[in-house]
Amino acid sequence: MFENLTERLSHTLKNISGRGRLTEDNIKDTLREVRMALLEADVALPVVREFVNRVKERAVGQEVSKSLSPGQAFIKIVNAELVAVMGEANEQLNLAVTPPAVILMAGLQGAGKTTSVGKLAKFLKERHKKKVLVVSADVYRPAAIKQLETLASDIGVECFPSNIEQKPVEIGRNALDYGRKQFFDVLLVDTAGRLHVDADMMDEIQQLHEAIEPVETLFVVDAMTGQDAANTAKAFNEALPLTGVILTKADGDARGGAALSVRHITGKPIKFIGMGEKVDALEPFHPDRIASRILGMGDMLSLIDQMEQSVDKGKAAAMANKLKKGKGFDLEDFRDQLVQMRSMGGMSSLMDKLPGMGQLPDNVKDQVNDKLTVRMEAIIGSMTPRERRHPDLIKGSRKRRIAMGAGTEVQEVNKLLKQFNQMQKVMKKMSGKGGMRKMMSQMKSMMGPGGMGPGGMGGGRRGPF
Repeated sequence: MFENLTERLSHTLKNISGRGRLTEDNIKDTLREVRMALLEADVALPVVREFVNRVKERAVGQEVSKSLSPGQAFIKIVNAELVAVMGEANEQLNLAVTPPAVILMAGLQGAGKTTSVGKLAKFLKERHKKKVLVVSADVYRPAAIKQLETLASDIGVECFPSNIEQKPVEIGRNALDYGRKQFFDVLLVDTAGRLHVDADMMDEIQQLHEAIEPVETLFVVDAMTGQDAANTAKAFNEALPLTGVILTKADGDARGGAALSVRHITGKPIKFIGMGEKVDALEPFHPDRIASRILGMGDMLSLIDQMEQSVDKGKAAAMANKLKKGKGFDLEDFRDQLVQMRSMGGMSSLMDKLPGMGQLPDNVKDQVNDKLTVRMEAIIGSMTPRERRHPDLIKGSRKRRIAMGAGTEVQEVNKLLKQFNQMQKVMKKMSGKGGMRKMMSQMKSMMGPGGMGPGGMGGGRRGPF
């Protein structure tokens, strides 16, 4: 997400370094580059103009404090304005109403409404401990009704039945009545989409809105449509009293124009951002964290949130207890770590949130991918339980058998064992006194050749993974 914008801005902002004072002359070229970077990211022109003007107004003539270089001061200003244009702070859903709180989802066909209903249901059930009911009022696509039923079953929430013979208003009223009688906290209503905005579609959804009186009306929009996303949101906002936006498919959007345009054009906050196809790939939208990602400074807070939700606390406690008792870290434990990482969205998701990842060479980024994790799991899975508990047993003939079982080469088995040995040292240091400090020191040493990355698992050059 935002790869192109991050790369362009990072390169541009380096050029302002070394100045004793920020003046109109020495930031003119930088502002021009910032403007081009935003336009290339498909940010709407009015947003670009206002953004550049505000940055210029704040930066020109500003004395640089003793602790900051001009480059840092300028980046601080750019960061603050990015946050401002995206909405300052995360705006949560308004659920403080007589239950059930009705949430209506609107948007064009293909934007990801039905999937977003499932993701939001899971989010509300697990994070907010709500009893959630979902219903599909999309009477034009039987597949959409079936899709929502399947999603609801997968995440463990109830789906109110509907069919293509019914009217959307009838479905909405019946679901609301059922939700009240069965004491549901939240009712999520999926609606029909169209390939474009049309009068019939708007009239139908307006009638549904009037019938069920939702406390939240969320516009679901595909981030990959760029500034068109903001323009479509504006059209919906003129027909419906939108309360917020869900930005989907942001993991596939290297530009970021939609995230930077929607709030400015509609005046409505982005409340959630979809970062993948899995039902747990929905994050609350925090403008300050997204701005940090755009400027290549990572997003450690979201990473911590993700770890809180994804890490199996029972397994983590068992691991800590095992290390405390002096029992070694084996390949079973290593595989558990890989599975945990995959549950957090994989390497690509983690890298997106780590500071400085935008500065990595392309050849390193290409080698750090989730296929690598899957391959490593396959290699460990090809071992016997005894080999996983006692890695020292794995010699020549065993390596050949393991490689054949995993459909790979002996060289890959060697690389995995080398990486495992590095991780084993880290875990050993963590179990002793001053464990975290020692671990950080060890991690730095692992960034060299033969460590946890291209040099250590399928590459040649030095890199941090």
